[in-house]
Amino acid sequence: MRYDFDRVVERKGTDSIKWRRYGGEVLPLWVADMDFVSPEPVVKALHERVDHRVFGYGGATEEFAEIVRERLKRLYGWDVPGEEIILVPGVVTGLNLAFTLFAEPGEAVLVQTPVYSHFIADPVNRGRAVIDPPLVKTGETYEIDFDAFEEAITDRTRIFVLCNPHNPVGRVFRKDELERLARICLDRGILICSDEIHCDLLFPGNRHIPIASLGSEVADRTITFMSPSKTFNLAGLKCSFAVIRDPALRKAWLKGSEGLIPHVNVLGVAAALAAYRDGAEWLDQCLAYLEGNRDLLARYLGERLPSLTMSRMEATYLAWIDCRGSGIGGDPYRFFLEKGRVALNDGREYGKGGEGFVRLNFACPRRTLTEALTRMADAVERMHSPKEGA
Repeated sequence: MRYDFDRVVERKGTDSIKWRRYGGEVLPLWVADMDFVSPEPVVKALHERVDHRVFGYGGATEEFAEIVRERLKRLYGWDVPGEEIILVPGVVTGLNLAFTLFAEPGEAVLVQTPVYSHFIADPVNRGRAVIDPPLVKTGETYEIDFDAFEEAITDRTRIFVLCNPHNPVGRVFRKDELERLARICLDRGILICSDEIHCDLLFPGNRHIPIASLGSEVADRTITFMSPSKTFNLAGLKCSFAVIRDPALRKAWLKGSEGLIPHVNVLGVAAALAAYRDGAEWLDQCLAYLEGNRDLLARYLGERLPSLTMSRMEATYLAWIDCRGSGIGGDPYRFFLEKGRVALNDGREYGKGGEGFVRLNFACPRRTLTEALTRMADAVERMHSPKEGA
């Protein structure tokens, strides 16, 4: 079927965090939540599950494991036995469990900033330290400073959180980069927790490689997190999964989650199954639409907001925009919220290297995106215009 991504769906008054936080006059382009209707097979599967009218305890099924296995094999050549696939009600939940189980209080978690804010805040909330050697901005993209990465590691570093594809800078790391990161972590005895939640949201010319697929030695020291939530706009249904190859790690995970991590709810599992089984048509059309939005955003910045520059986007629908040359005094997030009535993410949320940046979610109808960009451009132009009577 043909999906209409131009359709504007009214989300106000629907318990949407995205649309509720800033009020009705603000266009929200912040949290990683699409404004698109989810795939029809998902909606149909949810109707069928609700019509069953019994909502007792559910959980992992052989069908779910088999569909995930087939997907990982087809997309990445990664052969994962079903017992290594563990349902988790969210990647952030899984990461916090890993911080608790595999690093002691006072030990350290390694991240590469600017990066998703939970990777910075949550280890600290669990009593762990954060080590944050930043990625290096080179022209329109970011690279890894491997010397700084390795030098940042101490004898108390226990976990490296890899974000690939990277949120917010939009990188898809190359095989040689992943191999070098893996080698450093293996040599230093560091567990890799790999957030690969955006792995399906790639733009043409880019290929995702799960770091655990590099070989059995790496797989034994990696916990991989994936989910249909960002891909198919199912975040509110709370269904993700972890891949844990090493039996000892898996045993510790399962024991540590008892009584702490709830089962994934039955509607989440039904939606995930339908998305992975029958959602390819929707995803292909969605990616084409997102590519169009990305290109529109790049053109608009070049034409009306040339003082703002966007990092090269290899994946995700989250644009990382440098506002440091715009002349905006102070915080660009606050400026666009107050002067443009557009809600973005504050770059400072993402740690070192985020000052003067904003993150913009363009997974919305083109009309919404254009209106938001127009508001932003008008706000900047008013800022530079002589004051009336001056």
